Amino acid sequence: MKTAVLRHSLTGRRAGIVATGGLLGIALAGGTIVLALSAPALLPAAYAVWMLGWMLGPVFAGGGDETLRPEYFALLGLAPRRLARALLASAFVGVAPAASLLALGGLLVEGVRHGAGAAVVAVPAMVLHLAMFVLLSKVAVAVLAIVLRSRLGAVLAGVINATILAALGQGWVFAVAFGVNGAVPQFVRYLPSGWGVLAVQGDWRRAVMALAAMALLVALLLAAWAALLTRRTSANRTNGRAPTPTGRREGGQPKDRQAVPQSRVVLGKELRTWSRDLLRTHQLTFALAYGLAFAAAPLILGWPGMLCWAGPIFVAMAAGMSANLYSGDGTALWLTLMIPDAKDVRGRQLAWLATVGPPATALTVTLTALVDGPWPMVLALLVALLGGGAGLVPLMSVYALVPGTDPHRRPGNPLRSTDDDGSASGLVYAMLALCALTAAPAALVAWLYGWPGVAVGLLTGLSCAWGLGHLAQRRLSTHGPELLHLMRTGRPPTTAKTPQNLPRREQIITAICWGFGAIPLIPQGIVPGILKVAGTGSRGWFLALYLPEWLQWPTIVCMTLLGLTMYGLGLWIPRRHRRQP
Repeated sequence: MKTAVLRHSLTGRRAGIVATGGLLGIALAGGTIVLALSAPALLPAAYAVWMLGWMLGPVFAGGGDETLRPEYFALLGLAPRRLARALLASAFVGVAPAASLLALGGLLVEGVRHGAGAAVVAVPAMVLHLAMFVLLSKVAVAVLAIVLRSRLGAVLAGVINATILAALGQGWVFAVAFGVNGAVPQFVRYLPSGWGVLAVQGDWRRAVMALAAMALLVALLLAAWAALLTRRTSANRTNGRAPTPTGRREGGQPKDRQAVPQSRVVLGKELRTWSRDLLRTHQLTFALAYGLAFAAAPLILGWPGMLCWAGPIFVAMAAGMSANLYSGDGTALWLTLMIPDAKDVRGRQLAWLATVGPPATALTVTLTALVDGPWPMVLALLVALLGGGAGLVPLMSVYALVPGTDPHRRPGNPLRSTDDDGSASGLVYAMLALCALTAAPAALVAWLYGWPGVAVGLLTGLSCAWGLGHLAQRRLSTHGPELLHLMRTGRPPTTAKTPQNLPRREQIITAICWGFGAIPLIPQGIVPGILKVAGTGSRGWFLALYLPEWLQWPTIVCMTLLGLTMYGLGLWIPRRHRRQP
C-alpha cells in the first residue's frame, strides 16, 4: 500500500522535493562512509547526529511521513501491536530510510577493518540501527502529538525542541567546550547511536551485549509506539476552548459588529487565535526559546556578547513560523472573502505585532543592557525586523500559500497542519532570508554611522509593514477565489505552467534552487560577513573564513550572490513557462 501510494503521488513539485531530499541524503550518507574510512573515531558522533535528525527532523517537518496514518485502520479492529508492526514495516519504504541505510554502511566499512567476524556482526547491527532510528522518530512524534493537546505541553514541547535545534545550530560551541583536540567526548560512544560501533569494534562478548541491547531497545520502542497509537486513535481531539455563540461576547452580552472597525474585529479574533490555538502557541514558544537558546549558547565558553541578539533572532524565527498564516484558516477563508473591503490584512498585522513585539522588545532591551551591547545595531535590527516581518507574513501567505488542513479536520497528530511539508519548510527558509534582506539597510547604516541606523530601521520597517501589507490586501481582494480554490483542492485554478506541471527537469532544478539556495546565502554568505564585521574570531564551518584574508570578502560576496541567483532562478523558471502560450 505504501509503495502504491508513493508511486502515484510522486509527481509535480512533490517529485522535485523528494529528488532534492534524496540527493542531499545520498551526499550526507557518502560523507558518513568517507568519515568511516578516514576518521573512524568520529563515527559514533556522526551516528548521534543521524539519530537526532531522525528524532527532530519529523517534528520540524510537520509530523514526518504520514502516508499511511493510524486513523485509516481504526475501524479494522487490528490489535495495537499488530498495527504497529505493519506500520513499522511500511516506514522502511522511502527515501529517508534508504539514505540512512546507506550511511549505516559505515558500520560495514569499520567491520571489514576489524576482520571478517566484525563484518558479519555489522550486518545485523545496520538493520537494528535503522529500526531504532525509525522507531525513535515515530515515538518522538507520537509523544509530542499527545503533549501538544494541552497548553502547558505545547509550551514545554516548544522550549525543548527549540533548545535542541539551537544547540545543533551552535554545535561549534559545544565542540570547543567539550572536545579535546578534535576528539569525540567519551559519553557519545555509549549513546544508543554508538552501540553498533561498539559491536563491530569489540570482542564477541561486547558484540553480543551491544546487539542484544539494540534488540531490546527496538522491542521497547515498538511496544511504546503501539501504546501511543492506541492513545492517538482513541483520544478526543480538541484544540482550545469551546466556541462561544456567534454575535455574543464570552460574558453573554450582544456585540454590535457594525459599530466596531473591521480591523479591530480581525485584531480581536487573531489575538484570541494566538492565545488559544495550541499549534500557534507551540510555534511562538519555539521562536522565543530558539532566540534565547541560540544567543545563550556561547555562555558555555564564557562569552556573553551574543545575548543582545536574542530579540532579533526571535523576531526572525517568529516571522518564519508564521509564513503560512492564512493556511491556518483552511476553507473558512470564504468568511473573509464574503466581507466587502475587509481590512483583514491590517488586523492580522496588528495582531502579529502585538504578539511578537512586546516580548521581543523586552528581551532585547534587557539583554543588551546586561552586556552593554551595541545599542544602535541591535535597536536598528529590531525595528527593521518587526516591520519587515509584519509586512512579509501576510504577503508570503497570500502569494505563496501552501494549502493546509482545516483545523477541525486535523489528524491525531497536531503537527500535521499540511500535507505539503516540503513547501511549508521551504516557505520558512525563504521568510528567514527575506527578513534578513529587510534588515540589511538598517544594519549597514548602523555599522557605518551608529544611531542613524535606528532611524533607517524605523523607516524601512514602517515602509515594509505598510507597503507589503497593502500588496497583500490587494492580492487577497483580487485573487481571493483562487486562494480559496487552492485551499480546497490543493491545485491552483490555472491552466498555465506552474511548478506542479513543469517538465521534470525544470521541476528538479526549481526544487534544488529553493531547497539549497539558503545554504550559500545565509550560512556561507550573510553569517560569515556578520562574524567578520564583529571580529569574533570564530570560523565554524564557514568556508570564507578559512581562506586567505584577501579572498574572504570576495568569497562572502560570491556566496551571497549565488544564493540570491538560485532563488531568482527558482522564481524565473515557472514564470518563463507561465508566459509561454
